[in-house]
Amino acid sequence: MARIAGVNVPVKKCVPFALTYIYGIGIATANSICRTCEIDKGKRVSELRDKDIEKVSSFIRQNYNIEGELRKEVAMNIKSLVEMGCYRGVRHRKGLPVRGQRTHTNAKTRKGRSWLPIAGRK
Repeated sequence: MARIAGVNVPVKKCVPFALTYIYGIGIATANSICRTCEIDKGKRVSELRDKDIEKVSSFIRQNYNIEGELRKEVAMNIKSLVEMGCYRGVRHRKGLPVRGQRTHTNAKTRKGRSWLPIAGRK
């Protein structure tokens, strides 16, 4: 495992896909990082030199919010929505889907298990 921006990334994967293991970096962002740092997208992390890894790591730290800082920011945004009492905050508080999804069916992940007793079950 190589350490980039404080996160262990797999060494057997290509650089853009390995960078997506960092919270806050998706594939599009990873591709732009590789382009900016002049790293071949086909290279694997194990093929990178220490200088390249340090270059990518410093670039990410300077230009992106990642990991703990980003998680804290997202949590604060949700907390402010809940405190305001806006529609999205109420949905967060109740544990229901926030972005307009239907709840009659297909909201099991967000709503959780039904606690209603089932008739005829012993």
